[in-house]
Amino acid sequence: MSSIELTILGAGSSAGTPVVGCQCKTCQSTNPKNKRTRCSSLIKLSTGEHILIDTSPDLRFQSLRESIPRIDAVLYTHTHADHLHGIDDLRAFCQMHKIQIPLYGKQEALDQIVLKFGYALNEPRDFWEMPILKAMPIDGPFQIFNMLITPIPVSHGKSEIYGYRIGKLAYLTDVSNIVESSLKLLEGLDLLLLDCLRMKEHHTHINLEQSMIFANQIKAKKTYLIHMTHDLEYEALKKELPQHIDVGYDGLKITIN
Repeated sequence: MSSIELTILGAGSSAGTPVVGCQCKTCQSTNPKNKRTRCSSLIKLSTGEHILIDTSPDLRFQSLRESIPRIDAVLYTHTHADHLHGIDDLRAFCQMHKIQIPLYGKQEALDQIVLKFGYALNEPRDFWEMPILKAMPIDGPFQIFNMLITPIPVSHGKSEIYGYRIGKLAYLTDVSNIVESSLKLLEGLDLLLLDCLRMKEHHTHINLEQSMIFANQIKAKKTYLIHMTHDLEYEALKKELPQHIDVGYDGLKITIN
């Protein structure tokens, strides 16, 4: 039976945790599960391919920490800086394996990538000193490496961005609302990674209370919370959660069939 291994590369929000200059309990914690780099995850297929979700500004550090051997494709949720601006660090994987890495996402997201990082979107040739990437716009389910991937439209404030379903795993970051048609695409999950910014409400992200409501609607066998600010301390939050919901952290590895 084929399996998928997911690694949470970063469970943090745009500022990361600890936040620069902050003296709060979470930022001063010695618990490594409170050290959160910017949000991203890696999926390893049983056939050996590695699919990256977003290129966080911490991608180089995350790649070294997790000894990532290769990146074969990137799924982009959206193009805010904390999910995009590590794109140049894909260069190392292009150089190492002499491959062009495809980037999948909404047309609008890829247009932004071309505008900001056009130097990196090139066809392969005998020059690997820059990333060699290819924009692959999607607007519905598609297949790569014999794996069906379904984009899940979600609201991020006034914008529509993508989450992704891969088999019985789904990844939803930067969510402010999930419409009914998208909830239907999330039925029968074994694993859900779900946005949970902080305790207080926010206009472009769900907070803890809202995350609990969506997790209970979606009914995945297990849900991990991601994209958290320093408002959420790992041990304190874990004590508040029911058994089927847990706190994500950098380096967490989960295997599902």
